[in-house]
Amino acid sequence: MVPLRLDMVAEPRPIRPVSAEAFAFINHLRFVSMSCRSKPRADLFEACALLHVTRTASQEAHAEALMRCLSQALGKPARLHTPGTLEMSFDETWLIQLGQAVVRRDEASVGFLLRSRVLPEHRRLVRFLVGRISEYFSLS
Repeated sequence: MVPLRLDMVAEPRPIRPVSAEAFAFINHLRFVSMSCRSKPRADLFEACALLHVTRTASQEAHAEALMRCLSQALGKPARLHTPGTLEMSFDETWLIQLGQAVVRRDEASVGFLLRSRVLPEHRRLVRFLVGRISEYFSLS
């Protein structure tokens, strides 16, 4: 066993403050993500097709579809912290920025954020899901 030296301990990363609405948005996605862990992964195209058929689909249905398919869209597992955690992962910060850009109708930023992380065939569907979820939060 190697003794721990304080000079070797990494500095804690500063927590970037987010608005209460943005924190509520990501916390909601964290809760939904936790509930989806025991469910099988879903295909993004099939999930969105079901949501398009049922126009009365709720915020919960859109969030569940996003969380069950996000790893497929990113091409790797998404990292989300437990609900209530103040620290944000890169994936969580990206989701907040995407939601804020959709709400602002900043298509240049939406396009950039989607192109930077999402596989080309999934960009339109991820934008649809994040847009529908963002409607329920006052992201700014």
